[in-house]
Amino acid sequence: MVSPGNVALPLAGRTAVVTGVSRRRGIGFAVAARLAAMGASLFVHHFSPHDADQPWGADRVGDVLAELESTLTPGARLAEASIDLAADDGAHRLIERANAELGHLDVLVCNHARSGGDGPLDVQSAETLDTHWRVNARATLLATQAFAAQHDGREGGRVVWFTSGQVAGPMPGEIAYATSKAALAGMTASVADWLVDRGIVLNTVNPGPVNTGYLDVETADRPPEVLDAVLAHFPGGRFGEPDDPARLVAWLVSDEGRWVVGQVLSTEGGFRR
Repeated sequence: MVSPGNVALPLAGRTAVVTGVSRRRGIGFAVAARLAAMGASLFVHHFSPHDADQPWGADRVGDVLAELESTLTPGARLAEASIDLAADDGAHRLIERANAELGHLDVLVCNHARSGGDGPLDVQSAETLDTHWRVNARATLLATQAFAAQHDGREGGRVVWFTSGQVAGPMPGEIAYATSKAALAGMTASVADWLVDRGIVLNTVNPGPVNTGYLDVETADRPPEVLDAVLAHFPGGRFGEPDDPARLVAWLVSDEGRWVVGQVLSTEGGFRR
């Protein structure tokens, strides 16, 4: 029978890299806080210039880091870096920096995403498609490649990617974003098959509509009537919250999730399309 290990701190002694941790209302922050509470050391990636250009705005990075540091358990450490993952070497610099700061990396959660500058098919250009591809898909694949290269086969190797709602229905107004995220969903099984021989388990999560600020009327990137229509599709009467997908991610990267491999999992609260 397998030993349950440290049940109170299931990630004690492990180090997790979480990307896209720029805002306290973001999914990345919720994931990082969950993993810290489970005992993990954290390397968090942020890129505030992206958020500063969005209607919901950016947080002060120092405030984000201070709050995360308060969630660490004794002996765990926190390190961080601001890296533009659209750069050709951005993903590899991310893993190199994390490895240099904290040593061997056990967990990689690719939560980062390019938002904005999108639309239906008739407004797309090579530039709009490429900007989303570089950040959302290419950087995720290259970060996973670099993560696997440094992994030494010890137990607990985990990677989690994020896809989006195009796995369950159309997203006609976000073609560039949905294309880049669909690539990850489509490649999950193939990359997972390659990783599992190296002692790493990969799964992909579709969090559904999660209110990180873009579903508040004051800071939304879409009209109020669209927000009302989306909300009406939730049987629970509320949008998803960042901690909703964070709970699933935390389970997947723990030993409890070790037998789930190469899956695209939706956590949407019964969202009806």
